[in-house]
Amino acid sequence: MKKIYLDNAATTPLHPEVLEKMLPYLTGHFGNPSSIHSFGRKAKVAIEEARETIAEFLNCDPSEIYFTSGGTEANNFILTGIMETNFDDSGKSVLITSGAEHESVLKTAEKIGKKFNVKFVYPGKEGNFSGAAGEILSTGNLSLVSMMMTNNETGIKTPLNNFIDAAKSKGALFHTDAVQSFGKEKIDLQKLGVDALSASAHKIGGPKGTGLAFIRTGTPVSPLILGGAQERNRRGGTENVAGIVGFAEAVKIVSVRMEENQKKVASLRNLMRQGIKSIDNKYIHFNEGEKQSPFVLSITFSPEKYITDTESILMFLDINGIAASAGSACTSGTVKASHVITAMGYDKNYASGTVRFSFAPSNTVEEINHTLEIIERLADKIKKG
Repeated sequence: MKKIYLDNAATTPLHPEVLEKMLPYLTGHFGNPSSIHSFGRKAKVAIEEARETIAEFLNCDPSEIYFTSGGTEANNFILTGIMETNFDDSGKSVLITSGAEHESVLKTAEKIGKKFNVKFVYPGKEGNFSGAAGEILSTGNLSLVSMMMTNNETGIKTPLNNFIDAAKSKGALFHTDAVQSFGKEKIDLQKLGVDALSASAHKIGGPKGTGLAFIRTGTPVSPLILGGAQERNRRGGTENVAGIVGFAEAVKIVSVRMEENQKKVASLRNLMRQGIKSIDNKYIHFNEGEKQSPFVLSITFSPEKYITDTESILMFLDINGIAASAGSACTSGTVKASHVITAMGYDKNYASGTVRFSFAPSNTVEEINHTLEIIERLADKIKKG
């Protein structure tokens, strides 16, 4: 049976060139980068070269890049570190974030809410966050606004500029979770104007367990992980040298193929979208916005016509060789209705009919056409009556 992987927003396969770059740091170049001897110095140089590569890619200073274990840690670090430190410095105590964020932001916000004030804004069915800028402007004592760049479940791109301007006018800081944008579109941190950003290696052919937090110079933040002076005293613990080297190599690879990759996945997404419309143009809905990432296609089988059960839908796809998801893969392997879809204003019954397909440049037209055949069989199977 043909196996087709369309869950690239969850993770991507490690690029062979990335693995090749990592291997020496898993074998002969095993030194601890905090050690002063030659083994340690070699590892330290590799980390700093990687930091420079990624900083150049983002157009920021290398000193503003902090390596983490992934996007989840980066989100925890930034939100907790800024809220705690900014409160100590200025007394500001309000966080505004979106109800459609990744769980790592939502769970951190929940914890922060035990000490500080947390307010949520919601995307609405069009995904445009109508009224969110007004909510920011009307909030007093505002410390931080955190809104993701591209939604990990729908691929809808957040209109960040309006919200950044609103936050700045209030003297607040701004963070964006860019895990689903990093390496897939150009991010120029000098032009974007955010104070902090999160990214991850394994979404772009890099290794799992490696990510970064960009924190602009002068931004108040305290460490989340204590125990050492690594990462300029802001992230204790021995660095994942091989992972960091792999991260930088993945960045080098995507940086020269970004436009080509966008065009490839956009054509695949459009092919699948048109094919799904030909299967059912009325009762299979597309969860998308005015500005959309070509890497993600989220569809919902309407409960008006279909039996909506997330687990059954995903199992049918998997049994037929199609790897897809209901949304984020970071929820302990559980299958449940998408919180992003409910945050957009839909009920849980609707959300339970939602499936996310996410693409990589390695996917093919043949794979999409075969997937469409399986989706048509799925629609027939779960059709009511």
